Amino acid sequence: MSLQNFMSKAMSAWMSQEGPDSDIVLSSRIRLARNMEQYKFPTLSSDEEAQKVLDFFEQTYANKTLEKIGQLELLKMNDLQPIQKRVLVEKHLISPNLADHSVYGGCLLSENEEVSIMINEEDHIRIQCLYPGLQLEEALKIANQLDDWIEEEVDYAFDEQRGYLTSCPTNVGTGLRASVMMHLPALVLTQKINRIIPAINQLGLVVRGIYGEGSEAVGNLFQISNQITLGKSEEDIVEDLLSVVQQLITQERNTREALYDSSQIQLEDRVYRSFGTLAYSRVIESNETAKCLSDVRLGIDLGIIKDISRNILNELMVLTQPGFLQQYFGGPLRPNDRDIRRAALIRERLNLEKESNNRMEDDEL
Repeated sequence: MSLQNFMSKAMSAWMSQEGPDSDIVLSSRIRLARNMEQYKFPTLSSDEEAQKVLDFFEQTYANKTLEKIGQLELLKMNDLQPIQKRVLVEKHLISPNLADHSVYGGCLLSENEEVSIMINEEDHIRIQCLYPGLQLEEALKIANQLDDWIEEEVDYAFDEQRGYLTSCPTNVGTGLRASVMMHLPALVLTQKINRIIPAINQLGLVVRGIYGEGSEAVGNLFQISNQITLGKSEEDIVEDLLSVVQQLITQERNTREALYDSSQIQLEDRVYRSFGTLAYSRVIESNETAKCLSDVRLGIDLGIIKDISRNILNELMVLTQPGFLQQYFGGPLRPNDRDIRRAALIRERLNLEKESNNRMEDDEL
């Protein structure tokens, strides 16, 4: 399969589309945690109960179609190969916990992959909506629509004083996790991020890496999310997060401009060196890939590099992950082989971009 055909089938909508403020914000996510009243929570349930929950969702919701969302397909974790599950994690459609530990887990997935509903993860139900750019309010609207749809058939575990009951105490209340994925290279380069993160934490928000809790912030990508779900409405949680994110967007843009004004040659040198590494390397590790992609994306946003879409960062950050590499090249790869194939895939992706631009120039002539 050609890379172009593979990408057309493998990439989620948010990876190849732009949204509001997409020069800084790659994606917005809303997640709602819910549990069924009649069953023990997944952390305590028996295999029989977990199977009943999965069977219920298959019979009640699989292949159903919803307005603005489309048809939902049920993927059962036990039916998937390890590489297939890893790809779903790398696309942020399921959690590592669901992929690795839930024998009776599943995921209801929309065709465009903007909606995924995890079943039997830490909670019975985890509704997720993922959109490109800064679209938290739109994501919340769709998540609430899904929540209402599920609740037509399900009695949720709910307490009048505490709100929705969840396996983890930090999710009790609204059960809402709102998060945005941000590219903040200028704040990292100037080390301003070191004092910004503690300030964000004091506001009841948390800063994590690209795959959430316990993950590293590679490629200058940071996930900003709420930490408190109890005592606040869903709208207040989203509004508070939006306020902080918009301040970060302003600070990042201002810092980029200041860097370019004060250190233009050094910044251009950094960007072009990283572009050369991606374009010509025969072996490249994942951390070096992330660093170079971040530099190139910054160069694209500042106009240093032209005729390359900024979405290339979104795509290649996912395409070069181990699961995707092994899926594209047709099977398990040893670490060194992955580094070789990663370099080859990046070169091929950049060549596709070049060919696309050449065709556009020919059409204009």
